[in-house]
Amino acid sequence: MSDTVEAAWQGLLTTAGEPRRPQESPLLATFAELVLASHAEPLLRRLYPWSGMWELHFSRCTEIPYTWDVPYIGARADGRYYVEGPSRSSPQTAETDSARAAVAMVVDRLPAHGGPAFAGNAVDLAAYEKANSAPGS
Repeated sequence: MSDTVEAAWQGLLTTAGEPRRPQESPLLATFAELVLASHAEPLLRRLYPWSGMWELHFSRCTEIPYTWDVPYIGARADGRYYVEGPSRSSPQTAETDSARAAVAMVVDRLPAHGGPAFAGNAVDLAAYEKANSAPGS
């Protein structure tokens, strides 16, 4: 795992493990469980994690713009999880009560070239993959 990927995971894990104030969102505990379950999965731990809107995304590169070819997981206020993607225009894949089940759904849908994360952005990664692909493949 690269230092950049490890630092991103550690940032999420630190935030997920912080004590919460009662007035904070009920999504915090659900999201924290999601972060812990995702980090426990070696295939996801190789990818660059980023979050927003109570969703955990996984990128095959470490810089913006990130890749959008890996499904992502969102936390719901009722304690459930949803899996969508890989892009925002993709339909919702599934919903589950378990963070571990949601993680398994993402792992089942990982692209064949799913890691480790590339140091750079999605444009750099695409150029690298094009330059290093076998002719005729």
